[in-house]
Amino acid sequence: MSRVTVTFDNHIAHVRLTRADKMNAVDQDMIDAVIAAGNDVAASDARVVILSGEGASFCAGIDISGLSGMVGKDPAELLMPRTHGDGTTNQWQEFAMVWARMDIPVIAAVHGACFGAGIQLALGADIRIASPDAKFAVMEMKWGIVPDMGGMVLLPRLVRSDVLRRMTYTAEPVGAAQAERWGLVTELADDPLAAAQALAETIAGKSPSAIRAAKRLIAVAETADAVTVLDAESRAQVGLMGKPHQMEVIAATMAKRPAVFD
Repeated sequence: MSRVTVTFDNHIAHVRLTRADKMNAVDQDMIDAVIAAGNDVAASDARVVILSGEGASFCAGIDISGLSGMVGKDPAELLMPRTHGDGTTNQWQEFAMVWARMDIPVIAAVHGACFGAGIQLALGADIRIASPDAKFAVMEMKWGIVPDMGGMVLLPRLVRSDVLRRMTYTAEPVGAAQAERWGLVTELADDPLAAAQALAETIAGKSPSAIRAAKRLIAVAETADAVTVLDAESRAQVGLMGKPHQMEVIAATMAKRPAVFD
């Protein structure tokens, strides 16, 4: 049975978790399908991605029933470093990091439960739009383990250290309003999928080369020193100014029409 669907419409990739009967709980088939979807989108001409889940929840976390297959196996054999993606050591990490590495913007539309693997998948997005009833939890401590699906790379970029520690130590769910106050959620919307669609349409209408350059530049700005960032700004701008996409933006703005890109 399919775990994920991927559709493309007007340069927007829609990636939907489709295991609604299990609240989109993650099993091995889901991990394989999400990684494959990320690779498909990365190879496409999409300009923006929307991640969502069908049914009552975005993703309730790992399907515990599926963990029985790990019983008796050496954890080191399952998890210890070996390259799976660009810097990831195993499929569990690639599940989220394939989206964090994407060179186009990724928007997560979150409703219901967003726990464990689900929150780490949502963290792989650039932007998280959540319904008021959404709940978020770093769930691993409930099972006596630590976040291991990219969460320790992604969550510290968004929240203060004390928030990171509270969520990790307790495994307690927090509501969407609190998550927004902590910086985990970008904005709230009664219909997060509709809000994500509207935002995706806005982004898809911008210069594709400028959007990609902006995402690369932001990644540098978040981690590098001022001298490196200033140099990256200049190099990015040189790569855009006077090129076809920028000239189309100028022409469209002057003519008061939507820009059309090749």
